Amino acid sequence: MLSSSTWFAYEKGQIGEEECYSKLALEYNASAGDIRATLLGARKSLHPNHKFLSFIQSLRLKYQDLRIFAMSNIAVGDYDAIRDVLDSWNIFDGIYVSCNEGERKPHLGFYRSVISSTDVRPQETIFVDDKLENVLSARSVGLCGVVFDSCEAVIRKIGNLLGDPVKRGKAFLEANREALESVTKSGIVVRENFAQLLILEVTNDPSLVNLQSYPGAWNFFRDEGVSEGNFPLDLDTTSLAYSIMKYDEETVARVMDEMLKYMDVDGIIQTYFDHTRPRIDPVVCTNVLTLFHSQNRGDELDKTFDWVYEVLQNRAYLDGTRYYWTAECFLYFLMRLLQVALKPSGPDAVNPKITDLHELLKKRTAERVGVPGDSLALAMRLVVCKYFGIEDHVDMEVLRDLQCEDGGWEIGWVYKYGSSGVGIGNRGFTTALAVEALK
Repeated sequence: MLSSSTWFAYEKGQIGEEECYSKLALEYNASAGDIRATLLGARKSLHPNHKFLSFIQSLRLKYQDLRIFAMSNIAVGDYDAIRDVLDSWNIFDGIYVSCNEGERKPHLGFYRSVISSTDVRPQETIFVDDKLENVLSARSVGLCGVVFDSCEAVIRKIGNLLGDPVKRGKAFLEANREALESVTKSGIVVRENFAQLLILEVTNDPSLVNLQSYPGAWNFFRDEGVSEGNFPLDLDTTSLAYSIMKYDEETVARVMDEMLKYMDVDGIIQTYFDHTRPRIDPVVCTNVLTLFHSQNRGDELDKTFDWVYEVLQNRAYLDGTRYYWTAECFLYFLMRLLQVALKPSGPDAVNPKITDLHELLKKRTAERVGVPGDSLALAMRLVVCKYFGIEDHVDMEVLRDLQCEDGGWEIGWVYKYGSSGVGIGNRGFTTALAVEALK
């Protein structure tokens, strides 16, 4: 009934209320009185979405130059019933209703009329509607259309469209300084060093992080209850720490010499400073290689390098690795290796192995553009794309949409416990890297 041409004519002000009820009664073989009673009852049942209304009012206060308009398909009787309520909200710079305009959504004429009357720039104007067909028409005339599927989703979308994602992301990090802890997929807080080191590297801001430093090899965990006693010191965290933190050359050389004692029979560097736990992982290997190349000692791990190259060449990383959650983790840490190895003053600048790795990584990164992923996977991918000069507008738009109301990004999964596969993520690192990707 509400999708009939008669009702549409009523909403456009072409026929009156009683004529509408009479025509509908004939079309649907019903009593005009019953139709009137039903529609008046529906009118009385309408209630505002107070959460969304409060959000719009907050935008008024936050953005002084923001203009807000209402554009509605509504019959004159219904509009008269709510006009005073709309005026009392004091949030609209103009209200455009179908009964006055003689047009209704999704007809293009209605949109063009409002655009002309308000003198807005369509590309700088957000249009929100709960009907996809109305949003589609809005987009077709250049407006930024948003489907109202849920209040929370729309609030996030509008906030992301209006706000500066980089400034909001930095504000989140500053508001949560020294509290950017990792969390498992089951919600358990993990106080560890690795993500803290990554945040430090991306932001160059020591005040954001909590670290438990070591004079030699490092442990992944900070809490004593789960550190040395139960979990051995590892080459992964140690390599990251010595790549980022400042240590004297003698200490760095001593730790690297110790690392070389932990290779398997194939010459692949292992994960732990513990011969009873023989584990290998290509991302761990990459991080150890980054440390060795930063000290011009990369040739001491040739077999490890060759294996990492084979993993990349044969796309063995696509489902993640033993300790790392996504393909993007491997690509991101390989980029870090190249950033160190390809320094113009270093001996690797003309190393054919390194230049081959550079070209292959660029190809493998381009293959990932547009592949679905969580916030961290997208941020990692975009950072690597930026390094290679690869355009990736699709993933950038998706990443922007994933920014939360508080300015941070949804948690992205970095690594996992090797035995159980339980994922560990960190909103701080995800947000720091997303900010870096969107700069």
